[in-house]
Amino acid sequence: MLCRRLNRWLGGDESRVDSRTIYVGHRPSTTEAFIPPKFCDNRIVSSKYTVWNFLPKNLFEQFRRIANFYFLIIFLVQVIVDTPTSPVTSGLPLFFVITVTAIKQGYEDWLRHKADNEVNKYPVTVLENGRRMGTESEKIKVGDVVEVNEDETFPCDLILLQSTRDDDTCFVTTASLDGESNHKTHYTVPDTEKDLDSLSATIECEQPQPDLYKFVGRMHIYKTDREPEIRSLGPENLLLKGATLKNTQRICGVAVYTGMETKMALNYQGKSQKRSAVEKSINAFLLVYLCILVSKALVCTTLKYVWQSKPGQDEPWYNQKTQREKETNLYLKMFTDFLSFMVLFNFIIPVSMYVTVEMQKFLGSFFITWDRDFYDPEIQEGALVNTSDLNEELGQVEYVFTDKTGTLTQNNMEFIECCIDGFQYKYRDAVSELDGFSATDGPVSKLQEKAGKEREELFLRALCLCHTVQVKEPTGRGQDHTDSMAGVDGMEGCPPPHEQTGFIASSPDEVALVKGAMRYGFTFLGMESKKMKIMNRSNAIETYDLLHVLNFDPVRRRMSVIVRSKSGDVLLFCKGADSSIFPRVRQEEVEKIRVHVERNATEGYRTLCVAYKKLSPEEYARADADLQAARLALQDREEKLIAVYNQVEAGMTLIGATAVEDRLQEEAAETMEALQGAGIKVWVLTGDKMETAKSTCYACRLFQRGTELLELTVRTLEDGVRKREERLHDLLLEYHKKAVQDVPPTKPGGSRGWSKPSQDFGFIIDGASLSMVFNSSESSSSHYKNLFLQICQNCTTVLCCRMAPLQKAQIVKMVKCSKGSPITLSIGDGANDVSMILEAHVGIGIKGKEGRQAVRNSDYAIPKLKHLKKLLLGHGHLYYVRIAHLVQYFFYKNLCFILPQFLYQFFCGYSQQPLYDAAYLTMYNICFTSMPILAYSLLEQHICVEVLLDNATLYRSIAKNAMLRWVPFFYWTLLGVFHGLLFFFGVRFLFGNPALQANGQVFGNWSYGTIVFTVLVFTVTFKLALDTRHWTWINHFVIWGSLCFYVIFSFFWGGIIWPFLKQQRLYYVFAHMLSSASAWLVIVLLILLSLLPDILLVVLRKPLGPHARQVKHRLPSSGTSTIFMLSQTASTHSFSWSD
Repeated sequence: MLCRRLNRWLGGDESRVDSRTIYVGHRPSTTEAFIPPKFCDNRIVSSKYTVWNFLPKNLFEQFRRIANFYFLIIFLVQVIVDTPTSPVTSGLPLFFVITVTAIKQGYEDWLRHKADNEVNKYPVTVLENGRRMGTESEKIKVGDVVEVNEDETFPCDLILLQSTRDDDTCFVTTASLDGESNHKTHYTVPDTEKDLDSLSATIECEQPQPDLYKFVGRMHIYKTDREPEIRSLGPENLLLKGATLKNTQRICGVAVYTGMETKMALNYQGKSQKRSAVEKSINAFLLVYLCILVSKALVCTTLKYVWQSKPGQDEPWYNQKTQREKETNLYLKMFTDFLSFMVLFNFIIPVSMYVTVEMQKFLGSFFITWDRDFYDPEIQEGALVNTSDLNEELGQVEYVFTDKTGTLTQNNMEFIECCIDGFQYKYRDAVSELDGFSATDGPVSKLQEKAGKEREELFLRALCLCHTVQVKEPTGRGQDHTDSMAGVDGMEGCPPPHEQTGFIASSPDEVALVKGAMRYGFTFLGMESKKMKIMNRSNAIETYDLLHVLNFDPVRRRMSVIVRSKSGDVLLFCKGADSSIFPRVRQEEVEKIRVHVERNATEGYRTLCVAYKKLSPEEYARADADLQAARLALQDREEKLIAVYNQVEAGMTLIGATAVEDRLQEEAAETMEALQGAGIKVWVLTGDKMETAKSTCYACRLFQRGTELLELTVRTLEDGVRKREERLHDLLLEYHKKAVQDVPPTKPGGSRGWSKPSQDFGFIIDGASLSMVFNSSESSSSHYKNLFLQICQNCTTVLCCRMAPLQKAQIVKMVKCSKGSPITLSIGDGANDVSMILEAHVGIGIKGKEGRQAVRNSDYAIPKLKHLKKLLLGHGHLYYVRIAHLVQYFFYKNLCFILPQFLYQFFCGYSQQPLYDAAYLTMYNICFTSMPILAYSLLEQHICVEVLLDNATLYRSIAKNAMLRWVPFFYWTLLGVFHGLLFFFGVRFLFGNPALQANGQVFGNWSYGTIVFTVLVFTVTFKLALDTRHWTWINHFVIWGSLCFYVIFSFFWGGIIWPFLKQQRLYYVFAHMLSSASAWLVIVLLILLSLLPDILLVVLRKPLGPHARQVKHRLPSSGTSTIFMLSQTASTHSFSWSD
């Protein structure tokens, strides 16, 4: 007993079993000793730090970064070893970087704490011993009975026990969970006590898991002198934390999952860290500069001991060694000297670059959010940035993987036509024809004929009954109202205008079909107490008892309802994809419907087939028992239910099919054309039928008239003689020969996105064929994958249809990991697109009609597909150019900074004497040169956005990380070497004259270093000014302001005796330096000589290429714009303060 109690106390029971037992209201159902199970409390914790662990945890995370850890080591070396520079020179920049990052992360975590507290301290009502008790959300325990009022959010996951509605239902919206704003219906557990205080029950349910749409459990209701009653629990009984109660005055429910075990909390997961190509380039360049640093230190250490080996040089008369120095081990002294040189030259590694890059990404991401062109008045939202780390990746995309429904198309369904028993019915606006039907071009032999009236009405009843649509209730709160008859009374057989009755459903398809039935005279009036009401053409109301709903799922691709008519007949109505329905009906019925389905799909319509089955009392009794048993199962409930569904849905009769149009998104074709013009390859990954998807590709201009389509689908693999795998192998080889081997190689610099008509291929594959490619025997699988990938890469567009979500991710991963590691982008609007959005380098969510799961899991979210064009060709292009210039410039200016220090060692006996004062060493990267490059990296527009959007081919000029390859890197490195040599030897040439001041005094070594440093600061700042194409007042302020600050600081630093300094090396050095005309001359001359190549290049270089004229169109200077010219153009979306 003790062991069992201890085990339960430690949570052992819960970890051992797959279910948990909950006592409703904490009342045990038996008289045995009651030990309450241990469950987590209802506190939500999304924060990362606490007050106690913030400092150690944050420091640990920051010092995992190589650059930070490197500077920490350098700082410790300076503290421990006698080095030529003060520990402050590396300690202060490191402290600045660590502090800024810690403040940013601490602030973000404080916001998370604040949000957590708002949720945890939210007031709630709990029922205890028949009394309503007010408490805080965090104090709710599993088993508590919680009361929730209308428009309140559920504080934890609840099982619905009681509702104020007469039909024991409640309506909820789950917008905060999956973005769906429609009302979902949830049901109370049947036969529960009206007085919850007297309810004695236990709930057995599965352990917490993150799937929002799955829940398995059962409830044991104990009544005196009776056997316990068992009720099955499913998702329809579970109210999720974060959802909101609607159209219901009040509900009561029992808490089953609390705190971090709620489905909402389990779905909160940090995004996997995506690294941009720029980060990888920075790390590679950093290694090069680290090698340069080590080489410099080794050279100086070696030459020092070579020089000291000469007689009299090791211990000159004026610098005798101490006894301790004489006794020091030679190798230890060499190592110490090596470390000292490392410290002296360590500023070649730009630690402040990381902070500048972080700030550039963080601040730069606001420009996307501020862009007015991304604002959509329909949903009254603009773009959203979830990840600012990938801004520059938007300028490097090579492959776009797009969903079809809701992304290329609007997911706004309109009923077009239907087919009943092989006869086509097309609705016309004119209502002169009988019942609104217009039988047009049906089968040629039966033109203008129609199906029998009985079949028509059976088909329309199926459309009115086989769905999960709710009728919108009239305005008013609380009790269940009789469904409004407004807009359907007095129709006199005419199709009612569908605008007059509102419907809410989880899928736009269902609403379109119900509205389609309304056009033909059958109106769904709503459901009341499990009774579905429809009005037929005669305006008579028919009532059906809803017995069971066999829910839709992506695997079955169909849904069914079982209803009982007034006459007592039990009918099953089923609708679903043709591939799912056709195998379950008599084959002689299929052919006459298949013609219409294929024609509609070719025209780009979404098609569904409709079937029915009359169940005998024995069949229904057996199906009912099997369904009840499956729903009560705790283990493998889904599999058992699907087995029963398949059994019940066998042997149906096919009635007809429907065609629903999903219109193209606004400017979808223009966007796709622009992306292909930019050299980006577009792949369409959809779960839809091939014919529908193919017609959409033609409409979007992804397939052109001259495109030769290579098809690898189940249809092309069907061969009566050979096995499918053999046929697959032959087709892959045939297509590989056609698309890869026989195509002449493209010229260097040729278009990646466009090709001649003779080379223009499109590839089509379906899910089943893709499974064969990926899941063949191990020996052939990799061979098939390689062939498949090579074919696809040589096609302008690839269409993958009938894809499962996992297959979408597999496709993206295959391309992402292929040779050259191309940058991939996935864009979609639904939950089925999340896997590919997370898999791609960049994930884009569209704020569409299929919920917000895609948006929540994306890196960026935009309202419409058309915004992708500007996001990539405008923002992406500029972000990449800016950050590439920032990275190259940082390495360049640090090389200019340290090279004179290295050269100086050759003239001071390798004594580790610093060339620059400690203040200059410390503030060079932090104050004197940091702000101009930050402003440049935020505001620069080398080409204006309108030109970038009009000339998509400009995007190719920066493709494949063009500005951060080794050639530009070595150019900037050589430029740094040239400037460093010029600075040092130019000043040395000046010092060839011993008397540089009017009074005949000579300059010392600190004057030498100060002149070099002055030339350095002015040159690197002017260099950036020459590179700036788009001037705003901010650029002017930071560039000229930085130079003024340097001059003022130098005067103050050398003009005052600072009490905290042991030795003041620069006392009046700067002022004396500027009193010399020779110093002025050399400073001006060296700056001009350094920048002369750049000036000549700007003056003499002629623009090349087809877009030279457009590229010349720079943006106007900032005289007419405000600070919000920070966004992308002065004309299209700069903001004024009054806005």
